Amino acid sequence: MPVNLFRHRLAMAVRFLLIIIASFGIRQAAGQSIKEELVSDSSARSVLKGTLLIPEHKAKLPVVLIIAGSGPTDRDGNSPRLKSDYLKLLAENLAANGIASLRYDKRGVAKSKYNGKEENVVFDDFALDAASWIARLKADPRFSKVIVMGHSEGSLLGMLAIQRSAADGFVSVAGAGRPIDIVLKEQLHANANNPASLIQAADGIIDSLKMGLQVKQVPMLLSGLFRPSVQPFLISWMKYDPAVEIKKLNMPVMIVHGTTDIQVSKADAEALRIAHSTATYQEVEGMNHVLRAAPADRSENIKTYFRPDLPLKEELIRSLTEFVQRIQ
Repeated sequence: MPVNLFRHRLAMAVRFLLIIIASFGIRQAAGQSIKEELVSDSSARSVLKGTLLIPEHKAKLPVVLIIAGSGPTDRDGNSPRLKSDYLKLLAENLAANGIASLRYDKRGVAKSKYNGKEENVVFDDFALDAASWIARLKADPRFSKVIVMGHSEGSLLGMLAIQRSAADGFVSVAGAGRPIDIVLKEQLHANANNPASLIQAADGIIDSLKMGLQVKQVPMLLSGLFRPSVQPFLISWMKYDPAVEIKKLNMPVMIVHGTTDIQVSKADAEALRIAHSTATYQEVEGMNHVLRAAPADRSENIKTYFRPDLPLKEELIRSLTEFVQRIQ
């Protein structure tokens, strides 16, 4: 099965169970010219596509590598059934404040390709891809420093990538602070629509995967999430604890949490904060998982996911800009 279809099905399964729900151009933003470059990065089995936004400036600029979250989320923050543009808006807001950025489609997503088999895909592959982008940006003479910014699942990927290719700073935005097996169980149990028998079966499968053991017999309702061919990916993901990995980062670190994020809890942000005691911690009041102003009510909150016309929270952009500019 192509990896883009694999990640799409995995994300759709999680959504059902947990939520039920090189060319360039010049553009103008905030009174300044911004150059857009379409870039690619190739390896033996993958071709990754990305977008560089570079404010026109004579001096070197800081650049932020933006790593998207889970499933088929593309470089702009969109997926096949969701147009939100929050990562695109994030890049544009950074550019308006004199900060360049590179965002990209992960392997198997949107315009990026991967020719391997589903059962051979592991979490570390995506960290290696991000590390390759970091090295590329570090070698680019136009940039003064490289900051890695991971959103959601991209937060852990960023931590792992930096350990493979050094950066100058790291930002976790809406990133989990606990292992994915704990988060999966918590979200499955929190959904009142999931019957007790389904939760019990899922708990057993998760426990086995956590121990590195694959499960041959998976209930049909759980096959989208736990089918045998995707289990190697989940096993490789579960071996990481974000709170452990963030401790390994010897650089300026920022942790951002929105108070109305219904996908990542404050407990996750606190776990990261405690683990990295010198990190800058920014809690954005009323910001949800797609970085917009949203109420705590679940149904109203989710509606903002489908509103690419809505701006991002100004407090987020301001705090990110200040953090990047402080890094020497």
